[in-house]
Parts: sequence; structure tokens; C-alpha cells
Amino acid sequence: MEQTNLYRGTGRRKDASARVQMVPGNGKITINGKPLDDYFHGLDRHKKQVLKPLEVYASSNQYDYLVTTTGGGITGQAGAVRHGIARAILQLDPTTKQVLRKEELLTRDPRMVERKKSGQPKARKRFQFSKR
Repeated sequence: MEQTNLYRGTGRRKDASARVQMVPGNGKITINGKPLDDYFHGLDRHKKQVLKPLEVYASSNQYDYLVTTTGGGITGQAGAVRHGIARAILQLDPTTKQVLRKEELLTRDPRMVERKKSGQPKARKRFQFSKR
């Protein structure tokens, strides 16, 4: 038996992933049991990034967002939450697809950390070369 008033979206960025559930409410965002301001404390750019899909969708204050995020760091998790919220909004209202796509909210950011190569201290850094 599926609930019709529950919408889900999964977002990913770097090594982070976020599962978002939209339930009827008053626009409160809870990430891993903490309010948005407590989870991304002190960094306004991460809060702005998470709130970007809600600016596009007008009826966003009618739903609460319950988010579970794992992996990666704060920046990756903020991007994953943003991606997950956008996908949940798309599931709720498919007519918003053009607007969300135009704002590049539905596209998963493919950039990942480059792997370290053997014989080098880091991914691209080389040991000092000595001719003699």
C-alpha cells in the first residue's frame, strides 16, 4: 500500500548521497535529525545551495523535507541534498521538469576526486626531478 502524499528523491554528489522524503508540513528541512541551520552551521553557501530547488518550486512551504545523508564531506552532502530535493519535487510535480532542468538542478555533478597514481605523492603532483 503506497502513500500518495509521500515523495522521495535520491541525490548524489562526489562520495555523498542523500535520501529525501517530502511529507505534508510547513517547509521545515531536517537533515540527519538536525534542522538545516544546525547541520550546515556557519556556512551560508551550503544553506543557499540546499534551498535553491525550493526557490524554483512555489509550493515548497507546504512540505517538510526529511533528509538522510551519508558519505563525503559537507560540500558533497549539500550538493547531494540539493539534487535529492529537486528529484523529489519532480516526482511531486512533473510539470516543473523544464524549470528544474534549466536551473541545472536535476543533473548529477559528475566530478569526482582523481585517484592517486603510483610513483607520485598525489594524483598529479610529481616528485622533484633531478637531471644529475
